[in-house]
Amino acid sequence: MEFAVSRDGRALVTLHEGSDTTARDEARATFVDALEALEADGPIVEWEITHVEIHELPTAPFEPYTVELAFVATVVVEADSADRAVNAGATTIDEALAAADVGTISYTSAPTASAG
Repeated sequence: MEFAVSRDGRALVTLHEGSDTTARDEARATFVDALEALEADGPIVEWEITHVEIHELPTAPFEPYTVELAFVATVVVEADSADRAVNAGATTIDEALAAADVGTISYTSAPTASAG
């Protein structure tokens, strides 16, 4: 059976930018590019960035911004039960985001599965 597995998370992206606004915009663009590439390659079938904010401002000139992005990522997996789908989908999302090297990732909710 086919299941769509989704997971909410956050990414911390560190980058050098000139202002709060450009830091948020650049972090969003970087994350969007990575998620679009993952979608094109297959593991991620749907995604959404739900929030972008400055996590840590530079404390001195030439130090980077750390920007926090909240996101939802969804994959489709084949499994014989929702529990197995959740495990397989969570692993797929973890591996895809790790391979994309989009910053420090943490998850804000347990993965959920819905039969497709």
